[in-house]
Amino acid sequence: MNESDRRAGQAARPKRADARRNEKTLLDAAAAIFVTSGVDAPIRDIAAKAGVGTATIYRHFPTRADLIIAVYRHQIEACAEAGPALLESSATPYAALEQWIGLFADFLVTKHGLAAVLQPGTPGFDALHAYFLDRLLPVCGRLLEAAAASGEIRSGLQPYELMRGVGNLCIGADSDPRYDARRMVGLLIAGLRQPR
Repeated sequence: MNESDRRAGQAARPKRADARRNEKTLLDAAAAIFVTSGVDAPIRDIAAKAGVGTATIYRHFPTRADLIIAVYRHQIEACAEAGPALLESSATPYAALEQWIGLFADFLVTKHGLAAVLQPGTPGFDALHAYFLDRLLPVCGRLLEAAAASGEIRSGLQPYELMRGVGNLCIGADSDPRYDARRMVGLLIAGLRQPR
């Protein structure tokens, strides 16, 4: 068996539960460090926050770009998984939508530097952007449909338009302390409510 066969076999095998937990810990630590220090933060800072050695990070993510992309995907997954959970646990569909949009806005604001690294033309950008849309548009759509079906918001709202509007409200929030993107997003979501 040559080296490429061995790697292909490893890639085909699912990760053990402890390996998935370790990777999640690394991604959570990297995301937290990226928020406070940007994507150029030293790997040793991420390792210290995760409670591992730097070699462990490089074993999981051989390059900084691999780590950045993995963090971005991890945050997309967390946001995607939050939607159905919020629909189950919130008092109303509108409350679930409002909370989810808040999480989505936080994701957009706190990715702090990820967008600068992941621009159109960057290798893998198109696939990552498609992944973002594929995972989050259906979640937003389901939340909008549930809130409209309950009569809490107007019907006919498109998930892409709402997510794009929230994204536009979040631009520059990390560079201007006078601007409160979360407040503006809150006003947008309040404007979706059906008049009583």
